[in-house]
Amino acid sequence: MENNINLGNWLTAFNLNHPLVIAGPCSAETEEQVLKIAHELKDSDVSIFRAGIWKPRTRPGGFEGVGAIGLKWLQKAKAETGLLMATEVATAAHVKSALEHDIDVLWIGARTAVNPFAVQEIADALQGTDKIVLLKNPINPDLSLWLGGLERLYNANIKKLGVIHRGFSTYEKTKYRNNPEWQIAIDLQNRFPNLPLICDPSHITGRRDMIQDVSQHALDLNFDGLIVETHFDPDNAWSDAAQQITPNVLKKMFVDLRVRKITDEADDYNKKLSNLRAQIDVFDEKILDLIGSRMKIADEIGLLKKEKNVAILQNKRWNEILGKMIIDGKEKGLSEEFVLQLFKSIHQESIQHQEKVFK
Repeated sequence: MENNINLGNWLTAFNLNHPLVIAGPCSAETEEQVLKIAHELKDSDVSIFRAGIWKPRTRPGGFEGVGAIGLKWLQKAKAETGLLMATEVATAAHVKSALEHDIDVLWIGARTAVNPFAVQEIADALQGTDKIVLLKNPINPDLSLWLGGLERLYNANIKKLGVIHRGFSTYEKTKYRNNPEWQIAIDLQNRFPNLPLICDPSHITGRRDMIQDVSQHALDLNFDGLIVETHFDPDNAWSDAAQQITPNVLKKMFVDLRVRKITDEADDYNKKLSNLRAQIDVFDEKILDLIGSRMKIADEIGLLKKEKNVAILQNKRWNEILGKMIIDGKEKGLSEEFVLQLFKSIHQESIQHQEKVFK
């Protein structure tokens, strides 16, 4: 799959003057609910209506979707509003039903994307389709796995492709439902600049009060669109109630969000930007020099521990350092999340250096 392949022609065909917006409820609950939300989204920036028909849940016992009957509701919503319809597919049987009901956009969820066998099964069922197919990132932060799923779909002669960034599961508790790990999406964007990249702020945040901030962050990173869970009565939604917003809130969000220019050709802008970037380059070199010097000391500590037969990992010392760095970082305007990620990476590198010394 070549990096310069243009898989975004389907997106430019919308001829939008704003990012693509996909919106609708987490789950189709009733025909009345689907039609009411679709009509409320009709005269807005929304181009595609989304609703889950089959809902894979983490644990059994919860609402797992209305099933194929919901596809008829989507057909009716399309006929009445003109919006394109989108739903999630997780099996070849789902694909068959969705295609039989002429659903316009199919997406593969994060739990499915993690399984190459399942993605291949879906790719085979979609072979040569002219439908738009979107692949969410797998639940674990693995760019190769995400790319592998994309390649399977491309090899099935599916040319209307895009990806959805919905964040990644993590055992550590953060303010997000699914940690965004923005760099992974950026790396994918850099490899395939013509591949439409859509952000799912609902699943990243898990909280409606954070959706606008994450959406703006995605637009600041030149994402091509948003997929936002929307319900006329979010608190009483049958699934993912906490992360859904009303159509009116969504419309207000469209007004408040700012779409950034990719660049500015003005001479003064480019001169100032070049100067600031040159300063950053200097600091980046200093950071690497400092970390390199730190690792040399870690090597010396490794030699001392080896000589005295002392364990490499010293939890008490590590926790003391981490606590201090979080406090110091906050005073310097750095988020706790960033400080944790930075010093965990440095600590891991130090351990690896000392392990080499021990060997």
